[in-house]
Amino acid sequence: MSVYLIGTLDTKGREIAFVRDLLSGYGIETQVMDGGSLHPPAIDPDISREAVFHAAGTTIEAVQLRGDRGAAVTHAATGVANLIRDLHAQGKVQGVLGLGGSAGTTIATAAMRALPIGVPKLMVSTLASGQTRPYVGDKDILLLNSVVDLVGINRISREVLGQAARAMAGMVTFPYPAAAAAERPLIAATMFGVTTPCITKAREILEGAGYEVLVFHATGNGGQAMETLIADGLIAGVLDITTTELADELVGGTLTAGPTRLTAAGLRGVPQVISVGALDMVNFGPRETVPPQFAARQFHIHNSNVTLMRTTPEENRQLGVEIARKAAASTGPVAIMLPLQGVSAIDQTGQSFDDPSARHALYDAIRENCGRVELIEMNHHINDPEFAVAAANKLLKLLQDPTPAS
Repeated sequence: MSVYLIGTLDTKGREIAFVRDLLSGYGIETQVMDGGSLHPPAIDPDISREAVFHAAGTTIEAVQLRGDRGAAVTHAATGVANLIRDLHAQGKVQGVLGLGGSAGTTIATAAMRALPIGVPKLMVSTLASGQTRPYVGDKDILLLNSVVDLVGINRISREVLGQAARAMAGMVTFPYPAAAAAERPLIAATMFGVTTPCITKAREILEGAGYEVLVFHATGNGGQAMETLIADGLIAGVLDITTTELADELVGGTLTAGPTRLTAAGLRGVPQVISVGALDMVNFGPRETVPPQFAARQFHIHNSNVTLMRTTPEENRQLGVEIARKAAASTGPVAIMLPLQGVSAIDQTGQSFDDPSARHALYDAIRENCGRVELIEMNHHINDPEFAVAAANKLLKLLQDPTPAS
């Protein structure tokens, strides 16, 4: 097995060689993969750019003839991802380390996102202190800020690249913590700060029943990560209490998990209990960053960096239709639970987002579109202990009798 070093060797060859030599000195076997296309590589790779672009369904000659830097980066990212995926399937990948600016980060992290959680992944990037979600996605990628541009070896880059080499050497050298003799089945649960009491109580019940509960913060990448793990077959059941990411996708907030949110469990037939947690809100950054078309809407300033916008009755109606139809399309057992007294800590009597008309629009749309999906309505708030206990027990029942409703 080897650590694969990925970079554009026409611009980052010297830096890749520096890290390669450090890792070799630590006794780590390496393979260098070239994602460059502009100029000849500064060092000889183990996996050539010709192989990379071939894996992307094109050729280096075709890419160079086109002269489109963006297209070249896209093809290189596809090629390294396909190669790394195949190499991992062959048991050859011990870890992946990438170096680069925007192009190099795009290319190398594409390979990292093609690998399962647990394979060491480290990206030294000029973009590591900015908006990193496009590069990290839903995988366990470590980002190391390069501080200076990766152009040559100097007193700063030497320190940063040395840290990267030592970190990767440690990750692939030291053993993983021993797993329990008998791993418990996994339950995925979704939570926001405004639904924390519900999940805290439900988790106690599920863990007491012998399950291990993975709680995903519903911040876009959290829901995305959960959907990926479900699709990978790692999850036995889903307690999807907090479906707020659907509101961000619908309205244009910052915490969307994409249009495929709330689909993986249904496609795989995994038992799931779905609720409507935090669908009263759409998330934005600081108040001044809220798009101007929403200026007349109702807001709740959560803190200086987070502004919440109340969803309207019409938006709630659309969300209800979406949830009901996705649940109805499930191939496995599913139930929808409605907390009639409010869907978040700030959607209840006396709180800023209390809006019975919006809740009624949401619930009516679910009732009208859920088909034969079991619908459980409780005259409680989502954070009431009674609601949490009922949700956890319902999921346990579905797990014990995983026959979908006819």
